[in-house]
Formats: sequence, C-alpha cells, structure tokens
Amino acid sequence: MFITLTVGSYLIVHGYDEHNKEVLEEVTVQSPAEKVVAVSRIQSISENYVLVTGSYGRLMYWEYTDGYANLKRKLHLAGLMVDQNRT
Repeated sequence: MFITLTVGSYLIVHGYDEHNKEVLEEVTVQSPAEKVVAVSRIQSISENYVLVTGSYGRLMYWEYTDGYANLKRKLHLAGLMVDQNRT
C-alpha cells in the first residue's frame, strides 16, 4: 500500500555516537516534491515530520507540507488508523 506525500528538507540518521545521541545529516532541498511512499516505511508522524525507514537500516525525518490533520485523514481513509475517533 502506498501514500502520496509532499516532502521537503530531511534529516538522515546515520546511527548514534558514544553519548547515544543521533548522528544526523541535514539535507536541504530547494522546493518540496511529491513522493509516493510505501506505508510500511512510515514509523510515525508529527506536526512537522514523517519518520520513515530507508536503505541500510537508516531512519529519515522528512519535513512535509500536507498538514498533520490531512495526513491522518489520508491514513484513516486507507484503513490504516486504529484510533479512528481522533482523526
């Protein structure tokens, strides 16, 4: 199952340092782009970021422009939200 997202800049998690802090690479893009993403890659969503899995076990925090409520609605309409009363 797939979902469309409009995403902008993002952070790639390359692992953790000796103090257990994320080692992040910041990637800045000129303008947001639409992506078709496998729902199975989505780990969580927040007001500003979608946390997704990537290749080699990496995690990425994507900024997105679709709006939190709209993204929750898309997931709900696809039958992917368990807590349907809070969409």
